[in-house]
Amino acid sequence: MARPLQNAYSLLAPFYDFVIAGATREPRRRSLAGLAGGPAGRVLIVGVGTGLDLPLLPAGHDYVGIDLTAAMLRRAGHGRGAACSLVQGDAHHLPFADASFDHVVMHLILAVVPEPTRAFAEALRVLRPGGDLRILDKFLRPGERAPIRRLVHPLVSRLATRLDVVWEEVAASADGFSVECNEPALLGGWFRRIELRRS
Repeated sequence: MARPLQNAYSLLAPFYDFVIAGATREPRRRSLAGLAGGPAGRVLIVGVGTGLDLPLLPAGHDYVGIDLTAAMLRRAGHGRGAACSLVQGDAHHLPFADASFDHVVMHLILAVVPEPTRAFAEALRVLRPGGDLRILDKFLRPGERAPIRRLVHPLVSRLATRLDVVWEEVAASADGFSVECNEPALLGGWFRRIELRRS
């Protein structure tokens, strides 16, 4: 299951920043702004990729980034922004203990992994009670037809990302959290910024 995704992103790694960085910088910044000013804590960045979040991270936290693809992690390790320990691993099976992080960040990962509900459950598992989960991704609305996205989804999902993930379906797959923010972030609301609090 992980191998095709790993292969695809190994090929995309050299071009990923060129395609993604500019368009997503401001939504990423807004998502991460809430990490500033609070007490120091452990922060897990699931799907850290090439490290586009790292220059935007406020000082004072202990950061850990995990990604499936070694090629992406090599790019993230080239001294970008905040110090961050990098781990190669699968979002479906996070190699961390329960309740071991104060914050979890999932930027552009839930609509990439083959099983979004499983990755979401894993993020909640490693998040301590009272901790927050920050999500930025592209989602369909419940019942949204989006015929073009659905038409190209089978091809695009084999290459890089899913276009059929409905946030409300992902959220309904788990419990033990409250949604504190769910707002449009990019492209007329196709991309959404979501913040959750673990209960």
